[in-house]
Amino acid sequence: MTESTAKNYPNVAQSFGITGIVILGMLFLSPVNYALNKLIGKDASMLICYLLAIGIPFLIVNSIRKNKTDNNSFNYSIENNRIIPFVIVVTIVLIFGIISPIGYLIPMPESIKKMFMDISSQTGVFTFILMVVAAPILEELIFRGIILDGLLKKYSPIKSILVSSLLFGLAHLNPWQFVTGSIIGTFSGWVYYRTRSILLSIIIHASANLIGFLLRFIDIDLSKDKTLLEMYGGLTKLILAIVGSIIIISICIYFLNKEFNKQKAEMAAHNAS
Repeated sequence: MTESTAKNYPNVAQSFGITGIVILGMLFLSPVNYALNKLIGKDASMLICYLLAIGIPFLIVNSIRKNKTDNNSFNYSIENNRIIPFVIVVTIVLIFGIISPIGYLIPMPESIKKMFMDISSQTGVFTFILMVVAAPILEELIFRGIILDGLLKKYSPIKSILVSSLLFGLAHLNPWQFVTGSIIGTFSGWVYYRTRSILLSIIIHASANLIGFLLRFIDIDLSKDKTLLEMYGGLTKLILAIVGSIIIISICIYFLNKEFNKQKAEMAAHNAS
């Protein structure tokens, strides 16, 4: 084993271990969240328990990373601000035109519907902070800033992005959010691979969660067993939504790839001078 290889962290097995630590943190704090509900309310208790359940594993894993690699820093810079609107647009279109149709095809038991409806009733400021601020920062630091960053030093970009995105989806512990986490995670992973900016990944994650938060103010009754076609207003509208989404995403990806290549060429020219 070379010195450079020894200093890389994590590998695939260690990435599964990190995800296990995150899941254990959430499961361990679940009874605490239930107990705090009666004392300070659902919104506040969920935020506090989330910060502990994800924050503590992050501190543990980042400490391991520092010991193994002598590095515990993250790149928050964005070299090209022009790409920010495009990553946000891709995120929004992915959710409405790709992720929602796929997720809706997965049957949802009544007990799960009731749970999601109960969660979606939480629209306070603490829930906003949890969804749009805390979750994007902590989860991206773990899954892109630590896991993906380490995997990219050992494996191919495709393998690294897929492993990190699948683990990110798995950490949500249900098939519906697995779909969202895996797809958004793949896009976020690609952007991170091309830029190494954790802030862009945070923006993507925050955009996705902001949409989820805003949808809580729309009266969507999950107890009504509507088909996918009924949700989209018919087959024609569903096809138009999917095709239109693919076109918009393709245009944005083309622009992003062009900007990434341009930025890479500029950096190469700067290093050569």
